[in-house]
Amino acid sequence: MAASTANWHWKNKDVTSWARAWFERELTTISIDGEGSEIVSVTSVRDVEGDVELGQRKSKLIAIYDCKVQLEWSGTASDGTSVKGKLTIPEVSHEITLDRLSDYTYEWSLKTESSPAVDALYAFAKARIPPALEAKFAEFPVTMIDTHGKDLTVSAEPSRTGTPVGTPVAPAPVTNSGTAASTVPKPARAKKVAVNTSEIVKEAMFMAAAEDLYSLLTDESRIPSWTRSGAQSIPQPGSPYSLFGGGVKGKYISLVPGKEITQTWSLQSPVWPPEHEATLTITLNQSSDSTTVTFTLDGVPKGLEDEVGRNLEGY
Repeated sequence: MAASTANWHWKNKDVTSWARAWFERELTTISIDGEGSEIVSVTSVRDVEGDVELGQRKSKLIAIYDCKVQLEWSGTASDGTSVKGKLTIPEVSHEITLDRLSDYTYEWSLKTESSPAVDALYAFAKARIPPALEAKFAEFPVTMIDTHGKDLTVSAEPSRTGTPVGTPVAPAPVTNSGTAASTVPKPARAKKVAVNTSEIVKEAMFMAAAEDLYSLLTDESRIPSWTRSGAQSIPQPGSPYSLFGGGVKGKYISLVPGKEITQTWSLQSPVWPPEHEATLTITLNQSSDSTTVTFTLDGVPKGLEDEVGRNLEGY
């Protein structure tokens, strides 16, 4: 089976043990200084319950997980009192981190006897630990794909290491002062080559309003609900976008809300010619009870019509 075809079949890998070790290692690095001598930190991960797996379908890597995480935290109050407590996050899942279907819930408990200084530190912990945890939770699926994605994809050429979804870049680490810093190396620029191309047209009907479908296709907060992976999108002409964790990239050319989207489109895959861009036009035609969506992709390299056509069907 050719690599370009193999990557379209469903595969999955259980990474639960790796995930537990990741949570135990990464969450315990959280330590936050307050004013004066106040400090709070995550001291241990008591338990991680649930399942974590990485799947691949139609060349898309999909992080699927639902865990209950139990932590112990500690700190030092302004009067020097040592404070300890427990924290449970009942659900750390792709539906919260990627799909944004709900917010995280935190269940707190305090082991240390209450006092004004202790209560002040307890309030400080409740305010400052959750944002730090959520920054780590956002890194989790990115790191999972970066670590295990290569085990689920098949390279088109033994000497090349690219994957169809691209390598995600993890968020910059957050320091105690709340600042973030990272250095992202610039990839080597590939040589652009002449490409013989063709056009693909796909059509689908949805029982939904055109305005709602337009939002679903362009709103950065809604795109992960159908891609099940990270996305970047600012629906303005000239703005870049990224879908499927970086597997598809391009720039918006023109947008007519509820009517039409025109954008450049390129597949981040070893079989896609370097620096080549196709043009995708999505038209939405609403009737009384449904909307017909037409995907017209012009500039598909010859020989990739079937593969890219299945990719469009994945939309």
